[in-house]
Order: sequence, then structure tokens, then C-alpha cells
Amino acid sequence: QGRLVESGGGSVQAGGSLRLSCAASGFTYRSSCFSWFRQAPGKELEGVASIYVDDSSRTDTYYTDYAKGRFTISQDNAKNTLYLQMENLKPEDIAMYYCATSRACANFGWWLLSVGNFASWGQGTQVTVSS
Repeated sequence: QGRLVESGGGSVQAGGSLRLSCAASGFTYRSSCFSWFRQAPGKELEGVASIYVDDSSRTDTYYTDYAKGRFTISQDNAKNTLYLQMENLKPEDIAMYYCATSRACANFGWWLLSVGNFASWGQGTQVTVSS
């Protein structure tokens, strides 16, 4: 059982930027995948972006359509930290953002962006965009 802690959320004007962080600790296994999800008030959780690293350290990333071109997912293995760089934020991006990982991963966008495939979750960090 590991721990994920998100940070970096806050309030910005439309068009602004934020970098979310997800610090991982205490995991007894090496996960191949980490994903970001978000939940707007009154709505269900939805996938945002995901990163997959295979045994040869080859990296694949996946994004929902609204995230492509604006959001970038990355990780720093030395710091055990996952990031989500968000640019040109819009009021539609207002949500609680969560990071998640899984003991077993499948390298398919549909799988990596599906809430039900992840068992380890952080507590979330709030993103607010004013307009």
C-alpha cells in the first residue's frame, strides 16, 4: 500500500497556467502507469491524462481531447513525482484533480483513462478558474 499526495492547485484567471504535482511514497511495487483524473462539482470523475513506461523505459502518454495541446503529463523518477502542466486554463477546467496508479497496467488509452482500473488514489487538489 502506497501513498499519493497532490499539490499545486489554486485559483487562476482564464488563460492562466498551473502545474500540479503528485508525490508517491511507500509503494512496494513498481507501477508502469500513472494517470490524472478530475471531478467537477456535481459530475462524475473523468480521465485527463496518463503516462505509461514499459520495461525498457519507453514512455507513452495519453490525453483526453480537451487536454490535448493544453495539458502535459510528465514524471520525475528521482523525485518520485508525477506532474500535470496545465496551460490556457478555462472555466470548464474547474474541478478537483486526482492522481492515481495501479499495480498492473495495460498500455491502452481507453484503459489508462478509465477510473475503474485504478485502486490507489490521492486526496486531490482543487483547481479554480475565474472568468
